[in-house]
Amino acid sequence: MSSPQALYFNGTVLTMDDDLPIASAVVTDGERILAVGEEAALRAALKPDAEEVDLKGRTMIPAFIDPHGHFPDPGFIQLFRVDLAPPPRGDCLDIQTALKRLAKRAAATPKGEWVMGVLFDNTAVAERRMPTRAELDDVSIEHPVWVIHASGHNGAANSVVLNMLGVCKETPDPAGGRFGRDLQTGEPNGLIEGLSAMGVMSDTDFLIDRERFWPGFNACRDEYLSQGVTLAQNAWSTRKMLEHFNSLAEGEDPGIDILLLPIGELEPDLSSGPEALQWRNNRYFTLGPRKLFTDGAFQLQTAYLSEPYYKPFNPDSPYGMTYTEREELFNQVRKLHRMGFQIHCHCNGDAGTDNLLDAIEAALEDFPRQDHRHTVIHGQVLREDQMARMARLGVSVSFFTAHIHYWGDRHHDTFLGPDRAARISPAASAERHGVRFTIHNDASVTPTRPLHLIQCAVNRRTASGRTLGEEERISVRSALKAHTIDAAWQVFQEDERGSISAGKLADFAVLSGNPLEHSDNLDACSVVQTIRRGQSVFEEASS
Repeated sequence: MSSPQALYFNGTVLTMDDDLPIASAVVTDGERILAVGEEAALRAALKPDAEEVDLKGRTMIPAFIDPHGHFPDPGFIQLFRVDLAPPPRGDCLDIQTALKRLAKRAAATPKGEWVMGVLFDNTAVAERRMPTRAELDDVSIEHPVWVIHASGHNGAANSVVLNMLGVCKETPDPAGGRFGRDLQTGEPNGLIEGLSAMGVMSDTDFLIDRERFWPGFNACRDEYLSQGVTLAQNAWSTRKMLEHFNSLAEGEDPGIDILLLPIGELEPDLSSGPEALQWRNNRYFTLGPRKLFTDGAFQLQTAYLSEPYYKPFNPDSPYGMTYTEREELFNQVRKLHRMGFQIHCHCNGDAGTDNLLDAIEAALEDFPRQDHRHTVIHGQVLREDQMARMARLGVSVSFFTAHIHYWGDRHHDTFLGPDRAARISPAASAERHGVRFTIHNDASVTPTRPLHLIQCAVNRRTASGRTLGEEERISVRSALKAHTIDAAWQVFQEDERGSISAGKLADFAVLSGNPLEHSDNLDACSVVQTIRRGQSVFEEASS
């Protein structure tokens, strides 16, 4: 049964609709927006039993849309994994602290069960390295112990894990990955780099069964709603993860909407043939673009660059590395493009992006297609010539703008150097070239905090307070659109959500203040209420 009409009034409504950017009131009917405009005119058309919601001078915006993330991984971390995040996110300052936390979890875990640490960052701890096999053996040799890097692109394992994987001195490195080795003996030292080498241990659903999935889902949902997010993403959906989502009971509302991006290599078997997934097209979980990878992560210097790293960790690979060989990437892009799918592709380095753009251009020559909206994910160091090419090819980008805060100082000092670091997540350049873009947190790599993310895009301040690339700052309004209407557009949902416009879903975030008036300190604003499909799903206790 639909809820009655509701009038939201006595506040500022930032609609993200260019035809009516600011309004003073909104009327909803059930889960849809009925009208937007001036309060007096809307009141005149209200039903007698309409609910009235006083915004109390606060600011209403469209609910935030997650353009790229790994829901519900933050919930899995909260409930089932050991948090090893260093500052500025956490307080794990050194390897000894990490080992103590892992040992504590091992002592409380039945023998033989996994102990998994997450969010560890070798570039932020005192030792500037990952834990070794020997150190993790000291944690436990009665448990498989696995520590995955904050980027999700490498990890460290104890001997139990290496033995389970069959990794020994003679084991060759897989394409797009490598096993760390002792320089003297050649024996594996516990380091495992790249998705191909980590295998299932890199998946966000690693160690998650159905019994754990839904509690993790609920914990993550509550966090997202508290931040004003009503549409989340799982941007690397294994078949097992898809089956977990597919277990939602028919007719049940999970409390948040999710866009799932299946792994591109699963096609065409995922969609056709005897093993095709029998996907339930419910109202809340939608299969979206297919996901591909070209390269790794900056923190590990495995993002693939056209020029060497500023201070290379590994002199043998100063440009980083490709995760997918060029010919295979061309094959995957051609296949998915021809099948009619949108492609989202992880490209951190500019050389990785070159490979993707080459593949997209070749696919378009063979199979012309309008409005494909293929998207570069991260696009950390896009060059001017790449921006122009993306505009010509109709390619979009989602910037990992949170990197500016969390790793900006290391980009400046170590990864990229001052000049290239000033262009990381170059949103203003994208605007100049007419390339439509979004911004993301890539949760759980960084926590889902939309207002902080917008502050990163607007002010470009690192954790130390350095401004990284003044010329790439964008306006508050542009940053808000990048997390609302442009995020909806990027996944073909602009007719359904992303702006406060008649006919769209009644998904709103109510903020404590007007972000347009707090451009220097967007942290002064907070989400005090979240409305999803016309229903209040979060309200700050003090509000």
